[in-house]
Amino acid sequence: MPYKYTMSLENGTKINKLLQDWPAGTVYLSSWLANNGVSNQLLSRYKESKWLESIGTGAVIRSGDDIDYHGGVYALQKQAGLSVHVGGRTSLSLQGRAHYIEMSAGKVSLFGGNKENLPPWFRHRDWGNSIDYYTTSFLPAEMGLIDFERKSFTVKVSSPARAILECLYLAPKHQELFECYELMEGLNNLRPKSVQELLENCSSIKVKRLFLYMAEKLEHPWLEFVDLSKVNIGSGKRSLVKNGVYIDKYQITVPKEFEKNETPRL
Repeated sequence: MPYKYTMSLENGTKINKLLQDWPAGTVYLSSWLANNGVSNQLLSRYKESKWLESIGTGAVIRSGDDIDYHGGVYALQKQAGLSVHVGGRTSLSLQGRAHYIEMSAGKVSLFGGNKENLPPWFRHRDWGNSIDYYTTSFLPAEMGLIDFERKSFTVKVSSPARAILECLYLAPKHQELFECYELMEGLNNLRPKSVQELLENCSSIKVKRLFLYMAEKLEHPWLEFVDLSKVNIGSGKRSLVKNGVYIDKYQITVPKEFEKNETPRL
C-alpha cells in the first residue's frame, strides 16, 4: 500500500507539472511526452482519468481544450521537428496584409518540405478549416519565417516576402494570378534585405520573374534597394496563360489585363 500511495503521489505531481507547463490550445505528441518522462502506461492512466484526451494515434490534448489548426502546427514544429508552416495568402491574412482580398471560405494553406507528410492525426482532424498542404523545396526550409503570437504559444509562419513568393509558386494552377497581383499591391513596405535573401535562394525561375514583374509594375519603393545582378532569372520563355501578353524583359506571358491601364481585379 505505501508503494502504491507513493506512486500515486508521483504521478499526481507529474501530471500537475505537465498541465502547468502545457500551453493552452496546443496538441502534444505521445512520442515527445515519452521522451520527457511520461510513459505510454502513464499516458493511458491520464486519459482514463480524463486529464487528457486522444485526437488520433500519437496525439493528445488537455481534456476540454479548444484546439484549432495552429495548435496542431505547434506540435509539428516544436515536437516533431518539421518545417511545416502557415504560408501563402493565409499567412498574409493572419498578418493583416490581405484584408481587402476575399479569402476562400475557411481555407488554410500550409507548406512543408518535399518529404514531410502530415501525420494521420492532423489530416483526419476536423479543424474547422479546409487544409491545403503543399510540399515544396523552391525555398530553403527555415528562410523567411517569423513567429506568430497566439494567446499562449507561438508558431512559425511565412513572412510577407516569403508568403507572396509562395502564392506565386501556386499560380496559376492553384491560385489566381489576379489575386497574387492584388496581394502584392499591399506589400509596399517589404524589407529589401529579406527580399534579397529569398530571391537569391529561390530555385523557381517562374516565381522570381513574376515577383519582379509585379513589383516593378506596382512601383514598390523597396525594389530599388534589391541588387538584381545577384538574382538569377534564368533563360527561355515562360508562358503562364493562354492568349496573354508577352513581357520581353522577363520573358513571361501574363494576362492581358495586367498590361491595360486599369488595375487588374479579381
